Amino acid sequence: MTDKPKASAAQRRSAARFAAIQALYQAELSQLSAGDVVREYSDFRLDGEGVRDLDEPNDNLIDPDRVFFADLVQGVTARTVDIDGLIDSALEKGWTTKRLETVLRSILRAGTYELMMREDVPMRVVITEYVDAAHSFFDETEPKLVNAVLDRIGKTLRAGETGQQ
Repeated sequence: MTDKPKASAAQRRSAARFAAIQALYQAELSQLSAGDVVREYSDFRLDGEGVRDLDEPNDNLIDPDRVFFADLVQGVTARTVDIDGLIDSALEKGWTTKRLETVLRSILRAGTYELMMREDVPMRVVITEYVDAAHSFFDETEPKLVNAVLDRIGKTLRAGETGQQ
């Protein structure tokens, strides 16, 4: 038996983002509380098996950053109204967060939360991570939408990072 290589902090955060998207999807469909979903994932889904690294062809499993995962799920849930308002303002006229497919909505909510509350993560990293996640679930249209919406929100929330004032 060979030891699997230790995942970097960035890989563990990517795995946490991917798990958070799935947890947010589950929470919305099941109407479980964020705390219940985080506990379920911690007890049964993130039990050392980890989350598959989508960029690795050998299907390495990566143990997600559990603190980051919990922050994403609980933070999105606690701030859904504010997050949805930002997403709605970044969508094309006539579109609202409620009209989006549930997984797409979960991706945008998690990305928006990071842009709002996780200033320790650069805007470009947030956008890239969630566009990559969108590619795991969708073809071209939805990842492009994720890129456009998160870019608009990022330019509003983090004008200093983009050089816009």
